[in-house]
Amino acid sequence: MRKYFFLFIGLFFFLPFGSVAQSGFIRDSLDNYVKKAMQQWQIPGVAVAVVKNGQVLVMKGFGTLDKDGKEIVNEHTRFAIGSNTKAFTATGIALLAAEGKLSLEDKVQKWVPDFKLDDPWVAKEATLRDLLCHRLGFETFQGDFMYFDSDLSYPEVKTKLAKVKPKYSFRSKWGYTNAAFAVAGEVIEKVSSQRWGSFMQDSIFTPLGMTHTLPYSIQLDTASNTAKAHTRVEGELKKIPFGHIDNIAPAGSIVSSAHDMANWAMALLNNGEWKGKKIIPAEAIAVTRRPNSILGDGGHPFNRSHFALYGLGWFLTDYEGRKLVEHTGGVNGFVTSLTLVPEEKLGIIVLTNTDANGLFEALKWELLDAALGLPYRNYNQFALDQDKKENERSTNLRKARRDTIAMKLPMTLPLSQIAGNYEHEAYGKMTITKENGKMIARFEHHKGRYAIVEPMSGNRYLASFNDPLYGIRVWPFTIEEGKIKSVTVTVNSFVEFTPYEFVKK
Repeated sequence: MRKYFFLFIGLFFFLPFGSVAQSGFIRDSLDNYVKKAMQQWQIPGVAVAVVKNGQVLVMKGFGTLDKDGKEIVNEHTRFAIGSNTKAFTATGIALLAAEGKLSLEDKVQKWVPDFKLDDPWVAKEATLRDLLCHRLGFETFQGDFMYFDSDLSYPEVKTKLAKVKPKYSFRSKWGYTNAAFAVAGEVIEKVSSQRWGSFMQDSIFTPLGMTHTLPYSIQLDTASNTAKAHTRVEGELKKIPFGHIDNIAPAGSIVSSAHDMANWAMALLNNGEWKGKKIIPAEAIAVTRRPNSILGDGGHPFNRSHFALYGLGWFLTDYEGRKLVEHTGGVNGFVTSLTLVPEEKLGIIVLTNTDANGLFEALKWELLDAALGLPYRNYNQFALDQDKKENERSTNLRKARRDTIAMKLPMTLPLSQIAGNYEHEAYGKMTITKENGKMIARFEHHKGRYAIVEPMSGNRYLASFNDPLYGIRVWPFTIEEGKIKSVTVTVNSFVEFTPYEFVKK
């Protein structure tokens, strides 16, 4: 997922949050600011909510559900929240622990006996805590190309997880692992005797008045007042299909609104109480905010921040002497952020319906700095400069690759020889065939998605996916004794960093 910063204007930064509200900045200026930002980032729709001390300071929708539509975004508009789902799943496990129905130190195999990993000893020793703090040893996003928006069922995801060789040793390094949260969702099902989505609905959504929140991404297809998914391709905004990721639902499938996420934030900031009722035990909230994994030193381009940690479904850091509890979420056509400052009882929610913008995090910093009375920092220019450099780099790289193809440089083998059947020990099958004069790579578990494969030079080929989510990548073919042995397949880092070696059969 791309990371950016963004800026709020002028006076907002010099006032404490109460003064901001009283000064009328949110009431009189926020609309113009967000609308301008939406034009800069080509965002069709945005929803924002800010809560403090159990009160809503702002809750608004901006723009439209669709880049070509007229339906207006409001506080109840549904957005896919991606990995902001993880805090719900972790809280669900913590809630069951507070009720004495399980322990975070339980071995995963106690509840999921067929849970397996590449190393049987690691699978035997892994605990529920390990699932929720990303310390199984996998590289960040490792395996996600197999799982993400594929036709695999959850049981198939679990089987394939056992075939992926982790890049690191057990508990030695933090690595963001979506499939681990899918397994945690199965634990919830085994303990509660409910589907994960039903448990979320009964234990969290309904008690908190989250009436527009849905647990499964497939529900986006038919739900009303739903923002449509968009991305940016070579500077042009395009509408794309919704991602269907219910095979790893507990990692990122929830659909919600600014209104409902504000309710969630207020309950978390009030020790689990909502409208005078205890919905979530305070200990269940506290345990998710305790550090388990070290990410690094942290840091911020302008203000003080010294560490970056991970709790259970939450990123943790310090910022100007306060603890931040936060997460972002990115899934096909959406990026979102949720930030809590428990000491200030402050929550900030930003939802957007394009996956190529920096507003979802930068606006968070604008509102946060304003709340803490920090000085003006010009995040907007910082973000736009960063975006411009990235766009220039990408444009130049695309041009260089297309120029290389146009030169028709010598190839190690004739283009026809890359055709055939390939297989990866974990993913499964890929085929490369000639279709309408072009070499096309198709994947067993990603129906409808393919890559056009074009010769560059030597053993290097350019693979351009028809779905922009997966990107344009250079694939090197390994050749032994005049024959193709394998091809190293990579996709956009938004999906996965780790390469896949498909062996030719």
